[in-house]
Amino acid sequence: MKKETNYIFHHTTSVQIRFNDFDSLEHVNNSVYQNYFDLARTSYIEQVFEQKMQWHERGLVLVKITLEFIRPILMDEKVEVKTKIYKLGNKSLGMAQQIINPETGELKSVSESVMVAYIGSADKPCTIPDDWRKKITRFESDIEFN
Repeated sequence: MKKETNYIFHHTTSVQIRFNDFDSLEHVNNSVYQNYFDLARTSYIEQVFEQKMQWHERGLVLVKITLEFIRPILMDEKVEVKTKIYKLGNKSLGMAQQIINPETGELKSVSESVMVAYIGSADKPCTIPDDWRKKITRFESDIEFN
């Protein structure tokens, strides 16, 4: 996974850091970072798809996640998560995310994930629906197709 990317992020989610996110060193515990990425992933999907996922009809399931810790998130620091879909396949898509301090621009963590379109009621993957493809490509300016 590359720390520095040429991705253009069009979606940002501010994160409210809670007291219980911290460890005894006054750092956000590393297990909490994934919660921040999950929160932003959900926000991104709801904004781009213009609806909440209807899991029994069709949704996206995570099949791979990579996460790299770069700098600790400290107490009283502000952070936000930048999110984008950078790759679109037949049944899967690739998502890139970054946690940054918006005041300093310091990169805290990066994550990449692969998600598969899924029909919950049938318990099986499916082709990414055309309406999702249109919404994703309209939102993202530099998407890679495979």
